Amino acid sequence: MAELRAASKAPLVYITGASSGIGQAMAWHYYQQGWSLALVARRTQVMEQWAQALQLDAQRYAVYEADVTSIDSACNAARACIERQSLPDVVIANAGISWGVDTSRREDLDAMQQVLASNTMGLAASFQAFIAPMSARGSGRLVGICSVAGIRGLPGHAAYCASKAGAIAYCESLRIELQNTGVAVVSLLPGYVDTPLTQNNPYAMPFLLSADEFARRAYRAIERKARYAIIPWQMAIAGRLMRGLPGFVWDRLVAGRTRKPRHLGKG
Repeated sequence: MAELRAASKAPLVYITGASSGIGQAMAWHYYQQGWSLALVARRTQVMEQWAQALQLDAQRYAVYEADVTSIDSACNAARACIERQSLPDVVIANAGISWGVDTSRREDLDAMQQVLASNTMGLAASFQAFIAPMSARGSGRLVGICSVAGIRGLPGHAAYCASKAGAIAYCESLRIELQNTGVAVVSLLPGYVDTPLTQNNPYAMPFLLSADEFARRAYRAIERKARYAIIPWQMAIAGRLMRGLPGFVWDRLVAGRTRKPRHLGKG
């Protein structure tokens, strides 16, 4: 294990949810910029196949299995990375799920619990093992992939909106806690990005970005240690308007909007 740590002097980025979508796109962009990768997801075989298909240098990446809905699983993967590859320079907590729910149905509360476990608790658990050693070192960036959906509620999105609102608030609290430590906490709020999470949405998705384009813009935001960045800029304008609208105006705007379909199916 020490051999891999010593073999590459490139900066290291740790990315959860790296087997597809935004996580995979960000991993590829960081690799192209000369970084080493710690790739984290449940589907380790998918990540290995992806790395081999792109002929990644075996000395510049490692794969870790983790299910971020399990706190111990997420924390153990982080500790394994520190042991095997050293303390990362950047940690990107990206793993998440987007499930539609109808909370008038008892069974959908279980689905909502899973979304919160992944998108909110999973984000915090992905950071946990890195906070103290980064603070002791006096440098590092902890990046939470949040969402514009965390700004206001949307029909059918109760679980996702609640989970991302929680992620935004958590990142802000952590940023304040880590002031003067040298550790930056970055909240990234994507708008619509073309990934498996959005491809079945039955409604219009304005300002849709490819995952690769999002990765390029996110990389720039992380490099400048942005505290809070909505991507793309058009959605940033919309996000500011969303936050400022009175509740009754927002209610009218989204009245009649197509609901996100239930994860558990029709009926």
